[in-house]
Amino acid sequence: MNISETNNISGSVTEFILLGFPWCREIQILLFVIFSLIYLLTLMGNTSIICAVWSSQKLHTPMYILLANFSFLEICCVSSDVPKMLANIISQTKSISYTGCLLQFYFFFSMRAAEGYFLSAMSFDQFLAICRPLHYPTIMTHHLCARLVVSCWVGSFLSILIPAILMTQVPFCGPNIIDHFFCDLGPLLALSCTPVPKTTLTCATVSSLIIFFTFLYILGSYTLILHAVLQVAAGSGRNKAFSTCASHFLVFSLFYGSVMVMYVSPGSKSHPGTQKFVTLFYCMNKDMKDALKKVLGAPSKEISKNTEN
Repeated sequence: MNISETNNISGSVTEFILLGFPWCREIQILLFVIFSLIYLLTLMGNTSIICAVWSSQKLHTPMYILLANFSFLEICCVSSDVPKMLANIISQTKSISYTGCLLQFYFFFSMRAAEGYFLSAMSFDQFLAICRPLHYPTIMTHHLCARLVVSCWVGSFLSILIPAILMTQVPFCGPNIIDHFFCDLGPLLALSCTPVPKTTLTCATVSSLIIFFTFLYILGSYTLILHAVLQVAAGSGRNKAFSTCASHFLVFSLFYGSVMVMYVSPGSKSHPGTQKFVTLFYCMNKDMKDALKKVLGAPSKEISKNTEN
């Protein structure tokens, strides 16, 4: 495998080497097959959801419009790093250009910010459907839904714009080997020729604000939902509501737990191998997000009927 340090005339790095999973060839081929299947299943599953919502007029409601956008977001998320990871598994060079690396960084973290924003928008929709069922049709209009969708997409790219610009100013003039399968923030900053405390602080602040604000908003929304569910008379509707809320909290705990381990935990940068596998779990664990779609997809209307009574 060619892991030579490639520099241009000015001394700055023109490409990076993504080590990925430096195991024996047999294991790498096995990983390639497994990850390829997971990737294809993810694309097929999310595409089917988008097509179902697009083709059925009955599903042109805010809840399913948000769900379809979330499915498209999932396709974008896995496509931001998995194809390059698969290519590098079977490649001998395992390289990525300087520009490609920064674009991957920007797109990856923009998609992750969009996940937090869309999950917040979906929790807002659930809150209105369960806690304000009589006002839901007048509040959650198609116009408001369209504004939420546009805000989530535009806001995600704007949120990561400043960190991305700062990353273009980080000097890379020495080693170009990244011990990861994509251009993650920590491994990139570790290759800087000189300390960049302002860039590090800005990136950490932006990521922490996005993670904690969306997490606290979602947690607050489902706390109010749980309070409303407790007002429902005991019975099958209440039991289903409790089951739904428990599933929500499990999904959000997995989602934000893995994110916080990757980018908020104080010791995350001191164990790059552990962080690599946590990131892999976060990127490839589509069963968790498929469960989210199933959980968010059906119960709201039934529970809201009970809260009306």
